[in-house]
Amino acid sequence: MTNFSLKNFIDGHYVNGDESRSFDVRYPATGEVIYRVEQAGEAMMLQAIKSAKQGFEKWSKTPAVERARILQKAARLLRERNDELAKYEVQDTGKPWQEAVEVDVQTGADSIEYFANLAPSMMGAQQPVGDDFFYTRHEPLGVCFGIGAWNYPIQIACWKSAAALAAGNAMIFKPSEETPRGAAKLAEIFTEAGVPDGVFNVVQGDAEVGRFLTAHPDIAKVSLTGEVGTGKKVMAAAAGTLKQVTMELGGKSPLIVFDDADVEEAVTGAMMANFYTQGEVCTNGTRVFVHESVYDRFMERLVERTRKNIVIGEPMDAKTNLGALISEKHQQLVLEYIEKGKQEGAKLVYGGNAVTPEGCENGYFVEPTIFADCHNDMTICREEIFGPVMSVMTFTDEDEVVRQANDTEYGLAAGVFTNDIRRAHRVIAQMQAGICWINAWGNSPAEMPVGGYKLSGIGRENGVETLKSYTQTKSVYVGMETLQGPF
Repeated sequence: MTNFSLKNFIDGHYVNGDESRSFDVRYPATGEVIYRVEQAGEAMMLQAIKSAKQGFEKWSKTPAVERARILQKAARLLRERNDELAKYEVQDTGKPWQEAVEVDVQTGADSIEYFANLAPSMMGAQQPVGDDFFYTRHEPLGVCFGIGAWNYPIQIACWKSAAALAAGNAMIFKPSEETPRGAAKLAEIFTEAGVPDGVFNVVQGDAEVGRFLTAHPDIAKVSLTGEVGTGKKVMAAAAGTLKQVTMELGGKSPLIVFDDADVEEAVTGAMMANFYTQGEVCTNGTRVFVHESVYDRFMERLVERTRKNIVIGEPMDAKTNLGALISEKHQQLVLEYIEKGKQEGAKLVYGGNAVTPEGCENGYFVEPTIFADCHNDMTICREEIFGPVMSVMTFTDEDEVVRQANDTEYGLAAGVFTNDIRRAHRVIAQMQAGICWINAWGNSPAEMPVGGYKLSGIGRENGVETLKSYTQTKSVYVGMETLQGPF
């Protein structure tokens, strides 16, 4: 891997900044520095805002059908460069190549294509009021600010920009400082596709950059993907200028396996919900509730398949299906949670250790970890770990498992495995969660709204309602009769 310096992308090109204010990006599988990134200072952020406002003036006046054609071209370019972009995602995140090449870029392209196709169909309403009438217009907000997370860098940049740009807005995007390259590559593609300069700017940096842009009065909306603590700070800062916000935050989601479930399928779901992207997924079902009558069989197959089928190693190896955690700091945090689980009485039945695969001895790997004999009061069942750590609990009664599943301050996702169709819908209807699955886990097509209840967030990503959330409604009353008044 070649060392280079990644710059900020403003007004259609990379711009030179203050190289003395820069930070390193490391390949999580080896710990080596692979490039440096220039942090945006205040002058550069103001430059990004000025550019975005100018871009908005042009883009918002572009007919929706033309915006759609440009965004559709961007989606095609993403798909054409899927393998190249997936490689960058692996290098930045440490996730397995077999995941990045199938999911990360393609789902981002899907979202851009979906909203591009929706944009020309946006319609207002018209209603008579006596002999007069009124109509409504859905108009873009202006300059929006997107804040990305490090687990799905290019996908999140696509998801946020897709609806924003389709609706006619401009966006300034700040990726995580740990995975900054995907958004920059997306900016290149947007420019090549014909998106006007300034409509999608990428500023690099830490929380300082986020604070400045969130508070700036020229930003109309903030969309964050991140953890709850960050969400609270961003929302408080946005309140100063009454910005609209979308918050896609953390979770501690329940996965319920009933006694009539297909056990093999349920084990597949539980492994997907805990070990995919080495557990660094906000919707992960990390609290697994298994009916006591199938518990022994479930645990036997879970441990057997984890031992046999999980391959930890160099993420670019196509056989690897569990990669490295994002950083040494995060690796230590996950290991501390595992130790806390043992201290609080959970039974460690598999994994629990840092590992050093051949060729990746300095990487940030943790074994897939399974705890049994857990209960909802344990720290590992209350707090989001964001690593490959599964907590398994048993239940006997449907009403009781519903109560336990909802006994959390989060409300992002939930799932049930059962062959009883009535039970499936009855239980899902009671889940306090924004994204739910029945006999599935993790599927998130562009057509489906994604977001949380409670502390897991506000607003939605993807789906029809998201496009409208990037607009404001203007009502226009038309007087057809001669205006009468008391004066």
